Amino acid sequence: MRKLGLIGGTGPESTIIYYREICRQVYQDTGALLPLSIESLSVYQVLHFSGNHEFDQLIDYLAHGVNNLQAGGAEFAALTGITSHVVFDQLQAQVNLPMVSIPAALLEYAQTHGFKRLALLGTAPTMAQHFVQDAFVGSEIAIITPHQAEQSYIGAKIENELEKGIVKEETQEHLKQIVDRMVNEDKVDGIILGCTELPLAFNDLQLPVEALDAMEIHIQKLVRMIETD
Repeated sequence: MRKLGLIGGTGPESTIIYYREICRQVYQDTGALLPLSIESLSVYQVLHFSGNHEFDQLIDYLAHGVNNLQAGGAEFAALTGITSHVVFDQLQAQVNLPMVSIPAALLEYAQTHGFKRLALLGTAPTMAQHFVQDAFVGSEIAIITPHQAEQSYIGAKIENELEKGIVKEETQEHLKQIVDRMVNEDKVDGIILGCTELPLAFNDLQLPVEALDAMEIHIQKLVRMIETD
């Protein structure tokens, strides 16, 4: 098996899920425990750099973590948060370790399953920037973001609740209302849970369209790569 390195802590709750699910799936497939390293960084530092467009500082911050993973023997790496993918291409150019992109994994899944119009929900920087949309250029799949007020609401709930593992029923209901509006008005045929903490709020919701769990899709791709010599 190939050794994976994860940049964790971006956010903390998703890091736990990445570790648990990757270990579980690899053991289920192979009967063996996998080699894995985690470099834990701060989600709040990532949000600060991203929100203030301090991208050079963000690249340096992430690159230091990736280099530590390589020093620990990792053969490839992944970021456990989507927001930090705003500098993914620049980060990959600065480090030697091959990295696996969440937007690229999402594109592969969306094309395979025939989606045409996807709503993107995520942190405020993820919805404001275009790095997810950029991954879909040329694919004939449209990526639609919520209204500005909805973006502000979603971003605040992620940062102040979900990143801390807090799930409130009223927040879940409001998120469902946003999805329902986008299905009816924007004609989306699926939604991207574009923050690795969003599944915490969507797990028990009944939605009119499929929710593409970016974290789950990413994990599946990482497992396949771990098990490929």
